[in-house]
Amino acid sequence: MLSSVERGDKAATVVLLDKIAQGLGTPIAELVAGQSDGRVIVRRAAEQDVADEPGGWRRTILTPVVPGVNFEWIHSTLPPGCDAGTFAAYAPGSHEFVVVQAGTLTLTIGADPYVLAAGDSLYFAADAPHGYANHGDTECDYHVAALIMRSRRPGS
Repeated sequence: MLSSVERGDKAATVVLLDKIAQGLGTPIAELVAGQSDGRVIVRRAAEQDVADEPGGWRRTILTPVVPGVNFEWIHSTLPPGCDAGTFAAYAPGSHEFVVVQAGTLTLTIGADPYVLAAGDSLYFAADAPHGYANHGDTECDYHVAALIMRSRRPGS
């Protein structure tokens, strides 16, 4: 049916448009609003994905989803004593940039720990296991800009 609608052979009903919008993870209003060519995408604060993880760790994905672009800008907050764990390596060619806004972050890349204070930044090739922890006495507030070439390796 979708193919028929794309070719102009059939007209989409509101029910079908709703199903298409759900499949794309977008409101139906955005689907039928006659948007621009995709060169500008606005993501309102209320639309940002927030994940509250065990131990009080909070991640907010700030960037809009852009089809074909595997980039995310994430704001994270780690309470004192929180270890967010170790994350599997991404595919070769993946990159992460980290900036600490407040507190102290211990970023472990492979077996090497890097302690970053407010205002410090770090780049690393994200094709290595990496982990984030706050061993300090105050909350750690930091940002990650990530360009991921594809999903994490299988089994991660």
